[in-house]
Amino acid sequence: MRNIPTVTKNLLILNVLAYIASIILAQSGIDLNNILGLHFFLADNFHLWQIVTYMFMHGSFMHILMNMFMLWMFGMVMESVWGPKKFLLFYMVTGIGAGLCQELAQYANYVAEGLSNYQYVSTELGRITMDSYLNLWTTVGASGAVYGVLLAFGLTFPNERMFIIPIPIPLKAKWIIMGSIAMELFSAMGTSNDGVAHLAHLGGMLFGYLLIRYWRKHPFSDNDFGMNRGRQFFDNMRDNWESRTNRSAGNNQGDSNNGFQWNTNQTQQTQQPESDWDYNARKKKEQEEVDRILDKIRKSGYDSLSKEEKKKLFDSSKS
Repeated sequence: MRNIPTVTKNLLILNVLAYIASIILAQSGIDLNNILGLHFFLADNFHLWQIVTYMFMHGSFMHILMNMFMLWMFGMVMESVWGPKKFLLFYMVTGIGAGLCQELAQYANYVAEGLSNYQYVSTELGRITMDSYLNLWTTVGASGAVYGVLLAFGLTFPNERMFIIPIPIPLKAKWIIMGSIAMELFSAMGTSNDGVAHLAHLGGMLFGYLLIRYWRKHPFSDNDFGMNRGRQFFDNMRDNWESRTNRSAGNNQGDSNNGFQWNTNQTQQTQQPESDWDYNARKKKEQEEVDRILDKIRKSGYDSLSKEEKKKLFDSSKS
């Protein structure tokens, strides 16, 4: 767990703890999935905060196992590329977007079947009221956000080759993404009710794609979501003020010593702010080093890194 980036590790822990809590509380008759899962917005049990909490609930051991495996596999890479803040934002946006798409799909089904005209529904549980029936429409799982992370990996490393069981040959990530989209679309349009929220998976990928397109069209937001411009503005104001203060102090000191001027060139040089050219050159060199480390991870795995390389990667994720 030490080598897993901070956000990915905490997401894994939260999901596992929530799953364990649901099992323990079920022994006391408390259905945590019913409380924290995302209900249809016309149901009595719907609450607005469920659009966030549903991402941390899972219906079975295999459900959470597959989601956490994919989150560990692709989340580690994307958090190392983007940094913790940007990765967390992406994860939450895709998860919430997946929930919204699932709500929209359920509403379309509600209208298409004309359920508003009925008071009772016949189900496998017998004849129940419409309110009870709508409360059964519950969505749980991190799949929407995980599919968004999977899409991000495919768009970032489209030619990276991967093995997918049971296919015996490696496939490029871009083909795996396209195949996943096709399978989810086919399953969503199918008539069989397999209990899987396929439209939520597609919704997570859709919101992830839109967010990545926005970031690519607005490069200034890549590092800190546009706040960098505001910081640069105030940093420039501070640097200009300090520069003027230093020049004023030097002039006053020369006047107070009857024309005898101290050599303050070295002091002023150390206090002079870094030029834009030097800053860009330094950042470019640092980014090239990070790219080299990430390329090494893709080829040989994270464990192949030296302590210095791991430290550089960790420091870059915090910036």
